[in-house]
Amino acid sequence: MGVDVRRYIPAILMVLAVFLSIVLILSLVRIQNVFLPPENKYGMVFDAGSSHTSLFVYQWASDKENDTGVVSQTLSCNVQGPGISGYANDPPKAGESLRKCLEEAMKVIPAEKQREVPAYLGATAGMRLLSMENKPAAEQVLKEVAKTIQQYPVNFHGARIITGEEEGAYGWITINYLLNSFTQYSPKQRSWIRPQSAKILGALDLGGASTQISFIPNGPITDQTKASMFRLYGFNYTIYTHSYLCYGQNQALRQLILKLTETMSSQGSVNHPCYPKEYQETTTVASIHTTPCKASPALTPFEAAQNVTLVGMGNATECRMAIKQIFNFTACGQSPSCTFDGIYQPPVNGEFFAFSAFYYTFSFLNLTEGQPLAIVKDTIQQFCARNWTNLKSSYPKEREQWLREYCANANYILVLLLDAYKFNTTNWGSIKFQMKAANTDIGWTLGYMLNLTNMIPAAAPEQVKGQQAGLWTAAIFFLVLTLAVCLVTLLIYILW
Repeated sequence: MGVDVRRYIPAILMVLAVFLSIVLILSLVRIQNVFLPPENKYGMVFDAGSSHTSLFVYQWASDKENDTGVVSQTLSCNVQGPGISGYANDPPKAGESLRKCLEEAMKVIPAEKQREVPAYLGATAGMRLLSMENKPAAEQVLKEVAKTIQQYPVNFHGARIITGEEEGAYGWITINYLLNSFTQYSPKQRSWIRPQSAKILGALDLGGASTQISFIPNGPITDQTKASMFRLYGFNYTIYTHSYLCYGQNQALRQLILKLTETMSSQGSVNHPCYPKEYQETTTVASIHTTPCKASPALTPFEAAQNVTLVGMGNATECRMAIKQIFNFTACGQSPSCTFDGIYQPPVNGEFFAFSAFYYTFSFLNLTEGQPLAIVKDTIQQFCARNWTNLKSSYPKEREQWLREYCANANYILVLLLDAYKFNTTNWGSIKFQMKAANTDIGWTLGYMLNLTNMIPAAAPEQVKGQQAGLWTAAIFFLVLTLAVCLVTLLIYILW
């Protein structure tokens, strides 16, 4: 008995009708390109300074604005212990000191992103000095910190000693980036643009072993060895920058003590005009002469073992006069484009941010609110006149080493800014003493990371095919409705 195919013709036609209906509905749905939001990228930079090391983790969207990433700080971690140059006699400990901060970084960077994270360690003036004294020891310290970082799942790009000019220039980038001097968002254009009235600020950095000044001069830079060029957010910038090794505050004050002891009395004591009255400290001649920043005559074992007593005088005027002796101002003659030691510098121009030790010292003295120069000098004068007993009772939580040196540091800052860099009463107000901007630490590391994003290829947004939500919902509704009607009709036909 044969099958009556004609009986199923209506059902077959019904299925074809359903199929054609689906094709028709899908053809009416508008298909368009959909760009998924860019993923975040991360970067890590160790700032290995002369007195301590810090780790900063940054992140930015993988699509960039005019070839420069929009970077923000995700983590700041201070490494316990001294700077890595302090481990010259035990280099493996330099690497071990970084572990706690590396563990903190692994907690904030998503696990699936860690292996692509570029990681850098930049060592500054402390390691520059160690390299001058003992190059093999400096190389071994860098080798040990690199070995430790490589044990973590990051894309390590190396540990190196950066130049002072790099340190100054990247600090300049950091400041202007955080203050939106390079770009600002335009809601009208829905993009980042260069501000028409943006002020490009100068940078003043003071560390333990070096100090840097960076700014855009009013005229041309006649000594091109002092010029640094950058392209950021589609625009070119040329700045003056110079770094003075051995003129960070710690090394400068060591030079001061060495200068003072040249006229040491036969009793083995010397007046220190910058130390508070009533303060006395006894040290050895050998410890005073142990500095790579100042050549000193060879000492006999007897001379090296002699004691020296530093007696505080608490006199701000004499303190500044003594500090000036460690600078060679005569090498500049009467040239307005010179600082000291014959170093070329065009006249300062525009507003400046003074950070690091500039800020820490003036913050302690409550001088970061834009006070006039006369008030700054008077405040320092009064602080220096206080005796050691008074200071200790007024600041019981302050470390005695820091408390002892605030008078010296404050006067050193005045000499550096007024006599060396040639700020004056008129433009003193152009200096802003700050340590943070936009809730981010000011320093060279952010500028370094920001500049390096130009070397990281911009990832194109992932493109997929998609539909508008409203049309897709309507299409699904009509498909379901069509199928339901067809199935009911087919069941009625078969059962009838």
